[in-house]
Amino acid sequence: MRAVAPWVRTRLRAAPGPAVALALLALITAFLAAAFPRAVDTYEGAALRHELGVASPDHTVVEVTRPLDSAGLTGTPGQIEQELRPGFLGPRYDRVVATLPEPLRADPGQSSYGVHTLEGLKAADPWLPRPEGLASVFTLSTQSDLAGHSRLREGRLPRAAAGSVTATTTQVEAAVTTENAGPLGIKVGSTIHLPSTVGRQTLAVRITGIVEPLRPSLSYWSAESSLRRAVLTAAPGNGGLVRHYWAGGLLLPPEAGPALLGATDKAESYWRVAPETAGLRGADIGRIDDAVASLEHGPLQTELRTSVAQDAEADSGLDDIVTGLSSLLGAVRPVVAVAAFGAGTVAGVVLLMAAGLAAGRRGAELTLLRARGASVRGIAGRLLAETAVPVLPATAAGWGLAVLLTPEGRLPASVLAAVGVAVLGCGALPVRAAILHRRPRLHGERDDLVRARPSRRRTVAELTLLVVTVGAVVALRRRGTSEGGVDQLVSAAPVLVGVIAALVLGRLYPLPLRFAARPMARRRGATGFLSLARAGRSTTTAALPLLALLIALTTAAFGGSVLAGISDARDRASLLSVGADASVEAVGQLPASLAGAVRKTDGVRDVTSLERDDNLDLGDVQGGAVSGVVTLLAVDPDSYARLARTTGRGAFPADELKRPGASGPLRGIASPGVAARLGDGSARVGNSFRMFSVRVAAVRDATPAMSDGDFLVVNAADLPEHQDNTLLVTGPSVRGSALRATAHAAGAGLDVRLRSETRDALTDSPAQSGAERIYTVAVAAGAGFAVLALLLALLQAAPERTALLARLRTMGLTRPQGRRLLVMESMPQALLAACGGALVGWAAIRLLAPGLDLARLALSDQQFPGLTAVHLRADPLSLLLPAVGVVVLAAGVAVVQAWLATRRTTTTELRAGDPR
Repeated sequence: MRAVAPWVRTRLRAAPGPAVALALLALITAFLAAAFPRAVDTYEGAALRHELGVASPDHTVVEVTRPLDSAGLTGTPGQIEQELRPGFLGPRYDRVVATLPEPLRADPGQSSYGVHTLEGLKAADPWLPRPEGLASVFTLSTQSDLAGHSRLREGRLPRAAAGSVTATTTQVEAAVTTENAGPLGIKVGSTIHLPSTVGRQTLAVRITGIVEPLRPSLSYWSAESSLRRAVLTAAPGNGGLVRHYWAGGLLLPPEAGPALLGATDKAESYWRVAPETAGLRGADIGRIDDAVASLEHGPLQTELRTSVAQDAEADSGLDDIVTGLSSLLGAVRPVVAVAAFGAGTVAGVVLLMAAGLAAGRRGAELTLLRARGASVRGIAGRLLAETAVPVLPATAAGWGLAVLLTPEGRLPASVLAAVGVAVLGCGALPVRAAILHRRPRLHGERDDLVRARPSRRRTVAELTLLVVTVGAVVALRRRGTSEGGVDQLVSAAPVLVGVIAALVLGRLYPLPLRFAARPMARRRGATGFLSLARAGRSTTTAALPLLALLIALTTAAFGGSVLAGISDARDRASLLSVGADASVEAVGQLPASLAGAVRKTDGVRDVTSLERDDNLDLGDVQGGAVSGVVTLLAVDPDSYARLARTTGRGAFPADELKRPGASGPLRGIASPGVAARLGDGSARVGNSFRMFSVRVAAVRDATPAMSDGDFLVVNAADLPEHQDNTLLVTGPSVRGSALRATAHAAGAGLDVRLRSETRDALTDSPAQSGAERIYTVAVAAGAGFAVLALLLALLQAAPERTALLARLRTMGLTRPQGRRLLVMESMPQALLAACGGALVGWAAIRLLAPGLDLARLALSDQQFPGLTAVHLRADPLSLLLPAVGVVVLAAGVAVVQAWLATRRTTTTELRAGDPR
């Protein structure tokens, strides 16, 4: 006797298409769900490495120091000197490295140790440069492994025999870098005499070699910059006079450490550990902060003092760097979470719709099984096994693909996301089938959206959801998203608004259909009435595609507005910073030929020359006392008026700056503060170089040449002793290389700035660019799932529509009428979703904008005085384009479906016993 064929194998062989489609849907959804947390970790890790890479090396190293004048240096002079030699310092360096906790790992190639002076020692040699009469000063250091970090250019490296240098030594050898030797005039064989600050004999340092640093920008050389290059340093003098002197560094051999005891009492031993940044991840941000805190004031400080020295102190600027990055990420994460909630909700709805489509397609089969005695539990178990076969391997493949494409990130979070997709994908169909078939159903029962009456349980659930949504919106408006953490309820606020809107529209949907069906019933044609009647007889499961479309449209509108707001903020910030598309500034007067040469440069549309004077004194008209300093802008009225109109900052008619005659006070455009102080009449203003009379002709809050602050704009032709020092250039396509070449050809010392370069600098942080990419992908994924939801809804109704069309054709309905019927039938819900989505998206933006500050995401840590906050605003394109796309897609699918349906023969669709 043959065994009965297994249920799962039989079902999958009988209908392989739906199983493959479900597997593909599960794979894509699992991939997106698992990739999201890993992608977030990827850009956060890249942001951490970027911040450490661009930070100054003296802020990124972990430095353990031991002062030489402390009470810890006890013992005989010989013992103290021994503690300043490599034999003592080297093993302590190994202990410091061993004490560092994860994720702080030492980069041996950039770490060092030794003894150095804390203050520069004044050189007594007259041959060294004295730019303003001040002696050059030098820092002494016995930094380890000089040979491995430099290339010898002249002479030889300094040497000292083991134990030969003591605190009483008066002469040692040293090397200097090329950037120290050049400015200071040091050569091989030069001797630098450094008088002792502790009353001992002068220390003579003989230069035996000049070296060139290898990788000078990294920590070994840049953690103490004076060792790498000589710097002209300012020293305050009497009466506020500033004088300058040269500060350089001398590199002594490691055995010469005891010599510093006789030269100064301001010295220390140090162990400088540069962290290895290549392996750092986003999850290490908090751990680095904790590790530095423990080294500076916690248990690890105690361990350092036990293993290195009782008076050892640790210090690092790493905690400041990671604190700033944490603040930036704290502002970025809630915004990204909004997109994740939207896309995830739409994906979940699509999985539920796929289960609903399968349950509807197999409704007759499951009803028959129930009639033959199958239990609900048994049916659910079989369906669970049937869906698990395609879903579980597909989910695992999606998770594996996510791990492969995003190698950096947390495994547990991605595993949980993939497991959630698997649970929903496997359990949706069995649960829905169990709910539908928990009691016997009569054939032909109507489940119309128009006739359906919501139950009390549904009403209570909807009211509960409404209360939760109101709470989320209020919390977002009050607290905002700048508190550093991701509040799940607050981040889900846009999605909750979309869900509430879908529920409200679902309840209101039958009303317009009823009102529209009455006039249609009195018309001669049957197409309009039939389409509305068919739309009203949609099953209550039509709420799912409506929910998916509304959430997707709300998320798309919200996300598009976020991205548009970020772009707009960067445009405004770059405009505030530069003043136009480009600017050329000079310390003194601009070359006379520059304006004409720039005007001929490719991409330049207009050029505005002006004088900017930041030292304009305003006198009180009544008392004559100086009441403040503002910026004077002397401009050409015509070109500057065009620039103001183009930039949208303080537009004005050019005639307002032109005085009617050759004499009389100048006409000026002033900021509100300046206008209030000058009053309505003529006022005498100026500075020690020139004075003139001016009368305020107009008041403007902003002007192109000023990002912030008080200003007074006058006609340059009327201003005495006028000299242009700034050039503002308009032309979106102007190239920086061409403009700089033109400026450099006209004269030296000109500073060229481009608005496009300033704008690009606002996106250099991986935290910003990564968050924007994830946000864009999340919005696109939500839109894709919404399209799939619409297609599933139309596919679910396709068999019934085809059979209906066949019946109507037997009663005389023509093919064009049949096509119009299907298109018009699909339009009510598409129009409802499109209009409702655009309206809900706008409402969500209006409701949530006060609590969403995009400044950190748009501008990172940079400050722009005229741009303090960046709030969300509705973007018309983001609101209307997705809505129009839904209508066009629904109409297009209906047209294709109608065309395919009308090409089939009636006898193919109308078969005896067909219940459709």
